[in-house]
Amino acid sequence: TTDAGAPGSTTHRFESVQSVRESLRDVHYLADDGIAGVAYLADRLQKPILVEGPAGTGKTQLAKSIAEITDARLIRLQCYEGLDESKALYEWNYKKQLLRIQTERGESAEDWTEIKDDIFSDEFLLTRPLLEAITATDPVVLLIDEVDRVEVETEALLLEILSDYQVSIPELGTITATQIPLVFLTSNNTRELSEALKRRCLYLHVDYPTLERE
Repeated sequence: TTDAGAPGSTTHRFESVQSVRESLRDVHYLADDGIAGVAYLADRLQKPILVEGPAGTGKTQLAKSIAEITDARLIRLQCYEGLDESKALYEWNYKKQLLRIQTERGESAEDWTEIKDDIFSDEFLLTRPLLEAITATDPVVLLIDEVDRVEVETEALLLEILSDYQVSIPELGTITATQIPLVFLTSNNTRELSEALKRRCLYLHVDYPTLERE
C-alpha cells in the first residue's frame, strides 16, 4: 500500500459494510445497509456523498458520526444564500499585508516584486473550511451542510475540490490535498442542484423511518 492518507492511497477506513453499521451503532447512529454501503463505497472510491432528504432525518448527524468512528476532525461549511469564496475557500489578510507594505515603505521601487511575493504567501492566507480540509494533515471529514441554499454560481467553487481534491489560488498556484477527506454534502431539496455537482458524488437519500424502524 501507499502512505496512509496520501492521494491515491489504498489504506481504507472501513473493512466492510457490516463494520460500518456496527461502528455507527456503537456511537448511537442506527444505519441501514443503504447508508452503511454508501459510506463504505465513498471511502473505497474516494468520492463525496450527496445526502438528500427531509430536514431532521439525520443527514448532518451521519457526517458527525462518521467523523467520530474514524477518529477524524469534522470541518463544517454551513451554506447560506450569498456564501462566497472568501467565506468558503480562502481570503487574504489585507490588514497584515498592508502593515508589511508600510514596513517596507523605505525600500526602492525596484523591490516591489520581492514585497509582492512576500505578501502573497502562506503567512498572509486566511484558510476557510474548504481549503482547511484540503491542507489538513490529520484525518478529516468535510461536511458541506445544506448545499442547496447557495446559488448555482457558488457551486462552481466546489467542483474543483470534489473532482481533483485541489484548490487553485492565482497568487500561489495549485494546492493539492495531502490526503483525501471523506466529504458529505447535505441537501433539503429546496432547489435542484446542478448536474455537474451531482455527477461528482455518490447519492444517498435518507427518508423518515418507518414506524417499525423508529
